[in-house]
Amino acid sequence: MSRQYVAIDLHHRRSLIVRENERGEELGTVRIDNDPVTMSIALAEAGPNPEVAIEATYGWYWAVDLLQAEGANVHLVHPNGLNWEGRRVKNDYRDCKELLDRLQLNKLPEAWIAPPETRELRELVRYRAKLVALRSSCKTQVKAVLAKHGLHPPVNDLWVGHRGGAFLDEVELPDAYRIRVDSLRDLVEVFDRDVAMLERVIHGRLRDHAGYRAIQTIEGVGHVIGAIFVAEIGDVGRFSSPQQLCSWAGLTPKHRESDEKVRRGRVTKQGSKLIRWAAVEAVAHMRGGPKLRSDFARIGRRRGKNIATVAVARKLLTLVFYGLRDGEIRCLARAKETG
Repeated sequence: MSRQYVAIDLHHRRSLIVRENERGEELGTVRIDNDPVTMSIALAEAGPNPEVAIEATYGWYWAVDLLQAEGANVHLVHPNGLNWEGRRVKNDYRDCKELLDRLQLNKLPEAWIAPPETRELRELVRYRAKLVALRSSCKTQVKAVLAKHGLHPPVNDLWVGHRGGAFLDEVELPDAYRIRVDSLRDLVEVFDRDVAMLERVIHGRLRDHAGYRAIQTIEGVGHVIGAIFVAEIGDVGRFSSPQQLCSWAGLTPKHRESDEKVRRGRVTKQGSKLIRWAAVEAVAHMRGGPKLRSDFARIGRRRGKNIATVAVARKLLTLVFYGLRDGEIRCLARAKETG
């Protein structure tokens, strides 16, 4: 039996599966309910070791794990690389045919299929980031309630030290506003507890990770930012160079070239938003160490603070690349030895 090519348009409850042979002839089309047994039966029609293309859409984990367990060679397709907007007619069947055409031409914009343990770590890291964002929203709402009554807290951060809490305990507010403030303070306490729990779990999982320990030798990179780098980057060996890692993270400028005209614009921001935040946050706090601090000052004098921050964030991500790849950052070790 010749190898078959399969495209799956995955949705929340139902999916469309289209099969072709090596000559591009359609062999079957079926729409199924999203159930592991049903999908296994449909995939069995494609014979042994089929080539399967599936988009990295909502809830793809279970489907990709099932397909790989059944022996399929899975190609996870990045939706941003498909450019569906240029088509006059778009439906599930045409989507599958487009995937099959690109699959046979070896022109699919493929995404990395992270192993289950990396996906679990990402789940914890991303959930922590979500809780921190919700906690920040609650704190901002408390300040908004106070502003409605022209009240000015004695400290900028009401959750550091005792003065902020004492102020919120004693401030007089109408009943509706008092209820809201008390509720928000309770939510902040819940978020504090769960964020601390997640940080303990994440650090426990990464305690023996050589790259995790290595990148924390960079000034500004601690447990939290280090865990973000490890979880989001995953297997750093899939990048051939630090430049490729920076490009994947969306920290490299757009490049437009035609004949003799070359234009380079703002950074692409096409990649992990959490990685970009972590790199910029590390730079903003500690400037990455003496060398990166001097680079920041030099670039900042010529191009401004914002451009300097992004440029140094790329340099910091280069150090992260070598730390995750080698389990050490040799240039920092030599600098420490020489004082």
